Amino acid sequence: MTANRIALFVTCMVDQIMPEIGVATTRLLRRAGFTVEFPMAQTCCGQPFFNSGFRAQALPLAQRTIEILEPYEAIVIPGGSCTGMIRVEYPHLLQDNPRWYYAARRLAAKTFELSEFLCKLESDDWRQGTANCQETVTYHDSCHMNRILGLHDEPRRLLQAVGYTIAEMEEADRCCGFGGVFSIRLPEVSNAMTAEKLRQGRATSATTLITADPGCLM
Repeated sequence: MTANRIALFVTCMVDQIMPEIGVATTRLLRRAGFTVEFPMAQTCCGQPFFNSGFRAQALPLAQRTIEILEPYEAIVIPGGSCTGMIRVEYPHLLQDNPRWYYAARRLAAKTFELSEFLCKLESDDWRQGTANCQETVTYHDSCHMNRILGLHDEPRRLLQAVGYTIAEMEEADRCCGFGGVFSIRLPEVSNAMTAEKLRQGRATSATTLITADPGCLM
C-alpha cells in the first residue's frame, strides 16, 4: 500500500454514536505513517436508502460522496457496511450513466475497510503503543464484511497481532439481528437474533465479544 494521503470516511454510525472509533482509526493510520484527512463535507453514503429500495434518493448521495472522495489516494472506512456500499453497490447504482459509473469504479478501487487496509501494509507501525492483550475473545463476522467484501481473516489477524487469543463461537458469521432498517421494521425478530448471538458468545471461553462493524456493536 503506497498511498500517503488518506481520506477517513467516518460513517454516520461512527460520526453520530461512536466517535471514539473515528479517533482510534485516525490514530492507527497516523502511526502507520499516513496523512489522514477528514473531508468535512462528507455525509451519508446512501446505503439506508439503497437497501430500502429508494435508489433515486440514494443516487445524489452517491454522486456527492464520489465528488468529495475522488481527490484522495485511498479511502479508509471503519466498518464493512459503508465500504460495501461504496465499493460494490455504487457501480451498480450508477451503471446507466457512463461518467458516474467509471468514477464509481475508480473510487471503488481505492476504498478499503480498516482491518483490510492495515493487513495490506508491509509495516506493522500501526501497532506502536498498543497493549499486549493477553485475553481470550470471540469474534462476530458482520454480514457486509463477510458476505459482500469477503473479509474473514483480516480482523482476526489484527486481534492476534496484538496478543488476543480467539475462541470461535458457533455460527460466528450469522447475522446479529441489526441489519440497518431490518431492526426497525422487525424488532421482535431482530431482538431474538441478537439474544441468540449473545448466547453463542457466552458459550465460549471468551471474556469479550468483538466485532468490526459499528452497526453490529450498536
